[in-house]
Amino acid sequence: MHRDSCPLDCKVYVGNLGNNGNKTELERAFGYYGPLRSMWVARNPPDFAFVEFEDPRDAADAVRELDGRTLCGCRVRVELSNGEKRSRDRGPPPSWGRRPRDDYRRRSPPPTKISKKEKLLSKPEQVTF
Repeated sequence: MHRDSCPLDCKVYVGNLGNNGNKTELERAFGYYGPLRSMWVARNPPDFAFVEFEDPRDAADAVRELDGRTLCGCRVRVELSNGEKRSRDRGPPPSWGRRPRDDYRRRSPPPTKISKKEKLLSKPEQVTF
């Protein structure tokens, strides 16, 4: 069965798995709450999985009980899937667009160094003998 064919109230998102997403451990943990329809663990990039239950009540129980628990060596985020697809190329974080690093044009130029010789020639000094 294709992973997008189940109702959203049966589909659970599991995040923050790190590189340790172990399908067997996830099946054991989530299977405790009811029969699973399917499971998909991301490999590239890793860090998340989707679990599909046969009954939406089992999905809700799993979310309530497993969110914030340690699975596969990581404290995971477990929530009902919202159905939104994410792009593989998410681009830079929003904070990168706030202040460009090349804003040097807006600043005044740094002071230039003047050699001792230029200082002496530019200032008329009183010389006493």
